[in-house]
Amino acid sequence: MATDDPGDLAALARLCLAELIGTALLVAVGLSFVILDFGSGGLVTKVLPSAAARRALTGGLFGATGMSIALSPVGRISGAHINPVVSLAFWTEGALPTRSLVGFVVSQCIGAVVGATPLLLWGARGSGISYGATAPGPQGVGAAFGGELVTTFAMVVIVLIMVAHPRLRSRTPFVFPPLYCLMVWAEAPLSGTSTNPARSLGPDVVALAAHSYWLYVIAPAAGALLAVAARRAVPRAARLRIDVAKLAHFEEGAVHSLVSRRGARATRGRSTPGSA
Repeated sequence: MATDDPGDLAALARLCLAELIGTALLVAVGLSFVILDFGSGGLVTKVLPSAAARRALTGGLFGATGMSIALSPVGRISGAHINPVVSLAFWTEGALPTRSLVGFVVSQCIGAVVGATPLLLWGARGSGISYGATAPGPQGVGAAFGGELVTTFAMVVIVLIMVAHPRLRSRTPFVFPPLYCLMVWAEAPLSGTSTNPARSLGPDVVALAAHSYWLYVIAPAAGALLAVAARRAVPRAARLRIDVAKLAHFEEGAVHSLVSRRGARATRGRSTPGSA
């Protein structure tokens, strides 16, 4: 449980603002790629008529957007979770305080709606595909649920293993472009490959349509929790401790002072990378 120190509250507000901005950018830029690649009458559709090829391209571009945000100054501030289930996984691992989890998730959801609002500028081209909203494919809700569960599990388990490994953690952001290229290519026909409740929320709000939103909350959350359990079940991976809730900038010291769920207090200012 965090203290009520005003410095802690100000630092948490700064972290939450960074998550809001980062998630807004992910949705605004990432879903613009979706609209550009799949909206009717677009140049990309004419140049690249294969839907599978466009899925791979879109996934790679979406992953590159996430990577860029993680490596940016915004990512330096908060660690660039920009996804509620990533924050949930770090919280479950004991690397993120409960108050930060709540603040991050709320900020990510608000940021997603803020980021989706400019998508209205795409007009009919955007509205024709509900501004990049995710929805179950022809195979039905069950297949979509399974697809979201598996893809989120894969993403989170890779992130956790890399963040936990001292020699791999600095490369964590660079996993996202090829990972999402592969996942969107293979899985998008089932569910749209969200893996992120905030990413699905934004376009649903601006399109004023739910698109089975409950699925895009429960399945990714379950996938993230299963990923944590799987990491702990493998002895070699379980020995690696996750003590930092960030995806990039591991060389940076902590910029805030919060009490973790384990009761260890991070020092204010520059401290060990594991204290952020």
